[in-house]
Amino acid sequence: MARRGVAALARALAAREVSSVELATECLHAIERDRTGAGGGLGAFVHVDAAQTLAEARAADERRARGEAGPLTGVPVAHKDIFVTSYPRSRAPTTAGSRMLEGYASPFDATVVARLGAGEPGRAPGAGMVMLGKLNCDEFAMGSSNENSAFGPVRNPWDRTRVPGGSSGGSAAAVAAGLVPAATATDTGGSIRQPASFCGVTGIKPTYGLVSRWGMVAFASSLDQAGTLARSAEDCALLLSAMSGFDPRDATSAERPPVDLHAAMLAPRAGASAARPLAGLRIGLPREFFPAVLAADVGRAVRAALAELEKLGATLVDVNLPRTELSIPVYYIIAPAEASSNLGRFDGVRYGHRAEGAADLLDMYKKSRSEGFGPEVKRRIMIGTYVLSHGYYDAYYLQAQKLRRMIADDFRACFGQCDLIAGPVAPTVAWKLGAQADDPVKAYLADIFTLPASLAGLPGMSVPAGTGEGGMPVGLQLIGNYFAEGALLHAAHALQQATDWHLREPRA
Repeated sequence: MARRGVAALARALAAREVSSVELATECLHAIERDRTGAGGGLGAFVHVDAAQTLAEARAADERRARGEAGPLTGVPVAHKDIFVTSYPRSRAPTTAGSRMLEGYASPFDATVVARLGAGEPGRAPGAGMVMLGKLNCDEFAMGSSNENSAFGPVRNPWDRTRVPGGSSGGSAAAVAAGLVPAATATDTGGSIRQPASFCGVTGIKPTYGLVSRWGMVAFASSLDQAGTLARSAEDCALLLSAMSGFDPRDATSAERPPVDLHAAMLAPRAGASAARPLAGLRIGLPREFFPAVLAADVGRAVRAALAELEKLGATLVDVNLPRTELSIPVYYIIAPAEASSNLGRFDGVRYGHRAEGAADLLDMYKKSRSEGFGPEVKRRIMIGTYVLSHGYYDAYYLQAQKLRRMIADDFRACFGQCDLIAGPVAPTVAWKLGAQADDPVKAYLADIFTLPASLAGLPGMSVPAGTGEGGMPVGLQLIGNYFAEGALLHAAHALQQATDWHLREPRA
């Protein structure tokens, strides 16, 4: 049932074809079958509380019986374990994939959780979705493979010997496997788009500031943005409409009126027709997104998807993003610098892991952080501390910020020539588990196509675009101008109405 997607399930609930309790029960059974299956399952979920989920489902059914339901009321959802969930209401701890926060009980819900769920006292009611549990992720969202979680790796449902992508690999794998119809996720440098591509689902990272970061465990504050992973663009539009909107508690929240992105997605373009819904749409193809190192199988799939967009009326335009290659060194200076600052709060004093047997306060700091953080987090903290240190700040961090502005300027120039930008999400399909364990730089280089939009704060999507080597999914990346989520979703929806790539399921 979860494979039907959010929009289909919402219609089934509205028509009384199924109840929220029945949906939740089916999803819980699927999660349990996966957990107890051969090889220990996908490792997508880190926390499930069946009793709490069924209680929320019963409450959703009661709301529908009273005529108080919204379109998403009673539809199941799961949250990346980077969003805090209140305890004891939800009984779900928040770990961010780290031993440092193992068992942490938050006193409040993240804005994203509240808006999709029951809402908050004194504020607008939530969408009434039913939480199935918390999803595995790379520790503090640092990674491109979901192998960095303290609670074990996540496996790709298309091939369990491969990674699902990261850091939102648990979210992508759970949706692809049909364990949940949709999941929340976060994207700092590609952590929604890359796992969506690797797992054959649809994912959207909105414009920085469109969705509140309140209650989202911070990695790099000027880059982190919440989004969603689901079966289709229509599903993503429904969730993103409920999640987005100004939040006075988040200083980076955009002060913009709410937008019905589902309606914007369905609105026809001026001069378009049923056969050519994208007539007049200019899609830019940066030559830097099609380098010689792009795997041939990925290139073929992306080109096939672009050909479909042309059939739907879009015009392809050659553009340039000349500083694309600089996005890797820029990102891996700025993001670790912000991580070093944000993770300084985890010192073993107020919350989080505290080492035992410390000789004094300094020894407790050292032991607590050494024991609580994993290797990748330690690596990025050290990089960030170095580039922020006296004598290196101007040479590294300040120069990276200047280049970041230039990268944003490149996009601004491009959007003078086109409406959307398209290209691959990643240079290859998903790689084997452990293949990059000894060389983290390889994983960093795989972010080459997703980092530019993140540095510029632009919205981006990954849309299923066929398969490559080994039958593994390939995603088409679409990038829009600031707050152009409606245009992105419209193009993705048109493509999905004409193709079945987003409907294909893992073999096993």
